[in-house]
Amino acid sequence: MDMDTDTNETRTQQTQKTQTWLITGSSRGFGRELAVAALEAGDRVVATARRPEQVGDLVEKYGDRVLPVPLDVTDRTAAVAAVRAAVDRFGRLDVVVNNAGYANLAAIESTPEDDFRRQFETNFWGVYHVSTAALPVLRAQGGGTIVQFSSVGGRVGATPGLGSYQAAKFAVDGFTRVLAAEAAPFGITCLVVEPGGFATDWAGSSMRIPEVAPGYEPTVGEMVRVLDGAVAAQGDPKRAGEILVRVVKHPHPPTHLLLGAGAVRMAQDYSRGQIEEAAAWEQVSASADFDRDHPADLPAADRR
Repeated sequence: MDMDTDTNETRTQQTQKTQTWLITGSSRGFGRELAVAALEAGDRVVATARRPEQVGDLVEKYGDRVLPVPLDVTDRTAAVAAVRAAVDRFGRLDVVVNNAGYANLAAIESTPEDDFRRQFETNFWGVYHVSTAALPVLRAQGGGTIVQFSSVGGRVGATPGLGSYQAAKFAVDGFTRVLAAEAAPFGITCLVVEPGGFATDWAGSSMRIPEVAPGYEPTVGEMVRVLDGAVAAQGDPKRAGEILVRVVKHPHPPTHLLLGAGAVRMAQDYSRGQIEEAAAWEQVSASADFDRDHPADLPAADRR
C-alpha cells in the first residue's frame, strides 16, 4: 500500500471517531460558535481564552468534554502548555484551530510601530506559536488537522486601514501553504478559513479606531464610515461553526474555505483579475528569460 493510501485511510479513521479540538479565542465570535458546534457533534474541546472563566457555561452544559485553558497566543510557553494540557486530559489532539485575532483601523503611515507589531504578534506569531507547539503531537500520533482563520481580505487585500491585519493574514496563508507541504507525509492536513462579513464582534469593542490622519479621509475615512453605518452582517457565526465541523470531518477537506457569498464573489473577481493581468503582461514577463525576445512590447496604454 502506498503512502497516499495510508494517509487517506488514517484521515478517514480520524474523522470517524470522537475528536479532540483545541480552539484559540473560544470566548466569543467564531471560536465560541465552533466550540459549541464541535461539542454538539459529540467531540471534546480544549477551549482557550485569555480569561477562561468566560467559557465556564460550556463546562456547565457539556461537562468534562470541555477543558478551559488560559492562553495568550503571543506567549510561546503558554501555547506549549495548552497543547500539553490537551494531551494530558484527553490523550490526544486531533484538530487545532487558530482563531484568536483582532484588528485596529488606521492608515499605515499613521499607525504607531508598536501597535502595528502588536497586531502582528497576535495575528501571525500567535498562529506560529500554537501551530509549532502542536506539530510534534500531531506528527507522533500520525495525523491531525490545523485550521487557520484568515479572512477574504487575506486573499484579496487592499482594505484601507487594515495594513497590519491583512499583512498578517497574507503571512498566515504563506506560512500554512508551506506547512501543509511539509506536514502532509505525517497525515497532517491544513485548512485556511477565509470569512467575509459576519455578525461577530470583530469590528466592535476590540477594535480601536483613532482619528483619521490628514489626507486619508477618502480611503481610511470611508472605511470608518462603512463600519459605523454597517447594517447587520450577512454571515451567521453559528452556521459557520457547524459548517467547519462538517468540513474538518470530511475525508478530503479543501486547502482554503471561503465563508459567505460575498467572500466567494470577492475571491472569484480577484482571481479573474489576476489571470487577466498575468495574460496582458505575459510577453513582458517572459522576456526576462535568456531565450526570449527582448525587449517585448508593453501592453497598450489604455490597459491597466
